[in-house]
Amino acid sequence: MVTIRVLLADDQTLIRSGFRVLVSSAPDLEVVAEASNGRDAVELARSERADVVLMDIRMPEVDGLAATRMITADEALAGVKVLILTTFEVDEYVFDAIRAGASGFLGKSVEPAELIDAIRVVARGDALLSPKAVRGLMNRFLAEPTAGHAIGDGILDALTDREREIVGLVALGLSNDEIADRLVLSPSTAKTHVNRAMVKLDCRDRAQLVVLAYQTGLVRPGVPQPR
Repeated sequence: MVTIRVLLADDQTLIRSGFRVLVSSAPDLEVVAEASNGRDAVELARSERADVVLMDIRMPEVDGLAATRMITADEALAGVKVLILTTFEVDEYVFDAIRAGASGFLGKSVEPAELIDAIRVVARGDALLSPKAVRGLMNRFLAEPTAGHAIGDGILDALTDREREIVGLVALGLSNDEIADRLVLSPSTAKTHVNRAMVKLDCRDRAQLVVLAYQTGLVRPGVPQPR
């Protein structure tokens, strides 16, 4: 059994303590360190070789967004996944967190089983973005001019038609299994297409594929997608 090394980054001791108990209850998860600010989170991610960082957005000294950017920009930490902790399902900072390289987000009131599953999901390289979360996030932010600069669809030219189709489904929050069911493929084939698209588009993970799909107009907020 492979053990997933988890770093807890939150400035509230009680919250960290609660998460530590929950995470430690899973046989395949291990809390390797705790940080009360973003600067320590980055340093501990390096020194403790964490696989997943549970990162609160609001922290002193260096906030969670800045810490996430520092982690995802560091080639030595390429294998580290960041799971953002928020008070609400769609926090005003979540879009920036995903753009910074976070693999997903999770409410602090999450059920124990969901927390454990979420860590496993991001550790294996998947994005923790449910269809509901994707709709809420993108409808709120990408429909606004301030959400970020649009990217021309020329960047998608490197993709095959099948890869474009699959990136669109990823942007709706579908898992590899769900994509496979939708397109009548094997889950391994769906995963291969997703991975190739990430390489071609220089995306760290599925979460960044989601953002890119909306920024290029491949998928548009509020527009129903064909089934």
